[in-house]
Amino acid sequence: MIYTASYQSPLGPMILKADDEALCFLEFGTTDSDDRNAIIEATMAELDEYYQGKRTEFTLPLRAVGTPFQMKVWQALSTIPYGETRSYGQIAAQVDNPKGSRAVGMANNRNPISIIIPCHRVIGADGKLVGYGGGLDKKVWLLDFEQRHRPA
Repeated sequence: MIYTASYQSPLGPMILKADDEALCFLEFGTTDSDDRNAIIEATMAELDEYYQGKRTEFTLPLRAVGTPFQMKVWQALSTIPYGETRSYGQIAAQVDNPKGSRAVGMANNRNPISIIIPCHRVIGADGKLVGYGGGLDKKVWLLDFEQRHRPA
């Protein structure tokens, strides 16, 4: 069974979806569903801590479904430390596809679990903030927030 609930973040409402074992989906948007389970409750608690500046790593079980390449990219995104950024080219090199910046961008765009799989931490090679499914204003906010709350 898939459970679906809404979470109110400082950036607006988010939709959470989980099965009995893992978080499957987290994106900005709204839902009228309030079907919670232990995974949804744990996700909400960790998001609360994140937005309070108390959590820099998530410990939730995740089930992101995608192609093998997308999964590889999402795993690479998960290695970007809190408060840091990487370029699409750096991620492409990390997944053994050094000329695959564009493909990394497409995989990044398909990330079903935003914030927790930190696609907001990927920037252009020139340092510009390009593309974010939730909107560039949210990407700017998240990066600034993480910089301000980065452990010393």
